[in-house]
Amino acid sequence: MSRFRSLAAVGLALVFCALATFWVPAARGAGRPPITAPSAIVVEASTGDVAYAKRAGDSRPIASVTKLMTALLTLEGPKLSTRVRAIGYRAAAVESQINLRAGERLTVADLLRGLLLASANDAAATLADAVSGSRRAFVRDMNRRARVLGLRSTRFRDPIGLDSGSRSSASDLVKLTSELRRFSFFRRTVDRPNATLESGDRRRVIANRNTLVREHPWVSGVKTGHTTRAGYALVGSATRRKVTLISVVLGASSEAARNADTLALLRFASTRYRRSRGVVRGRVYARVPIRYRRGAEVALVAPRTLTRVVRRGQRLRRRVMSPPGEVEGPIRKGQRLGQVEVLVGPKRVATVELLSAVAVPAAGVTQRSKDYLTRPLGFSLAVLVAGASVVAVLRRRATRNHPRPRRGEAEAT
Repeated sequence: MSRFRSLAAVGLALVFCALATFWVPAARGAGRPPITAPSAIVVEASTGDVAYAKRAGDSRPIASVTKLMTALLTLEGPKLSTRVRAIGYRAAAVESQINLRAGERLTVADLLRGLLLASANDAAATLADAVSGSRRAFVRDMNRRARVLGLRSTRFRDPIGLDSGSRSSASDLVKLTSELRRFSFFRRTVDRPNATLESGDRRRVIANRNTLVREHPWVSGVKTGHTTRAGYALVGSATRRKVTLISVVLGASSEAARNADTLALLRFASTRYRRSRGVVRGRVYARVPIRYRRGAEVALVAPRTLTRVVRRGQRLRRRVMSPPGEVEGPIRKGQRLGQVEVLVGPKRVATVELLSAVAVPAAGVTQRSKDYLTRPLGFSLAVLVAGASVVAVLRRRATRNHPRPRRGEAEAT
C-alpha cells in the first residue's frame, strides 16, 4: 500500500509540473497582446484611454494611411453632393485607382468612397485639386490641419502617401481617426465591405481593401496602407458590447501580420473595458423640503441616462452638488434645482442637471400661517401677541367698570 501511495504522489507531482509548464507562459503573456509590428496602439474611443502601446510615438512612413487627412479636409470642405471634375492623373501600374477619366464628373461622396475603400490615388489627386485648388496648396492645408489637431509627429508631402516623407505616429493617427469619426458619412463608409459609385461616366463597384471588415462583423474600419518603405499599415476600429476601439499598426512585415496584429489589439482591448451607467433617467437623486408645507419634499430627478466606458474593475461614483436647503413655490416641473457629478476615482468625468419631478404651487395664506405657528419662534411670538391682546382687553374692561373721577370732583372733596 505504501508503495502505491508513493507512486501516486510521484504521478501527481508530474501532472502538476506539466500543468505549470503550460500555465506559466500563458500567465506571463496574458497582460500583453502578441504584437510583431514595430509600432502599435489601441485605445478606447470615447475616453481616449490607452489599453496598449508599443513605440506609439515613433514617426514612421504611413503610405496610404495619409489619405485619412485627405478625407478630413474634404469632409470639412465641399458638400458631399457637389460634383467634381476628375483631373488627368497618370498612375503607375501598381498604384491603386478607380480609373477616372479626365473631365468626368463625380460627386464628392463617390470620390471619398473610392479614396477610403479602394484607396484610389486618382480620387485623392482629384479631391486635393477640388478642395484647395492645387496639390501644393492642399499639402500645405494638410500640414496646417495637423498642427491644429496637435499631431506633433506628423508631416505630409502629398495627399496620397507615395512619398515616404509623409510620416506620422500611431498616437497621432488615433487622434486623426477620432476627429474623422465625428462624421457619420466617414463611419458608415469605412464600415462597408464594398460600395457602388453611381456618378461619373460609368457605374463602378469597388471593394474595401480592409478585408477584416468582411471577415469580422464587429470590425468597423478604417484604412490600410502599404509601400516598400512603410511596410504594411492599418488603422482599425471595432465595437464590442457597446465599447468602440481604435487601433493602429505601423511597419508590419506582411498583410497577414498586419491583420493578425490588428485583431490581437482589438480583442485584447475589448476585454479591458465595459460600459457602465452613471446616471439613470427619472431616478431620484435628492429630496428637498418644501417651505410652508411641513413634511413635504420635492424629488430631484435626472432628465437623461448617462453611460460611461470604464476599465473593468473601475466603478462610477455619484456626488450630488448644490441642492437647496429648502424650496418655496412656485416651482415648475422640470425646473433645475441641482446637479449630480459622475466620477471615476477622484476625477469628475460628467455632470448631469437635477430637475424638479413635480410642480410646486405657491403657498397660500393658510399654509404660511400654519407653518409659521409650527415653528418655535413663530409660536412664541404668537403667544406674546395673544397675551398682549388679552391684557389690553382686560384693561379696557377695567376702565369701563371703574371710571377715573373728574378733576373738578376730586378738588371738591
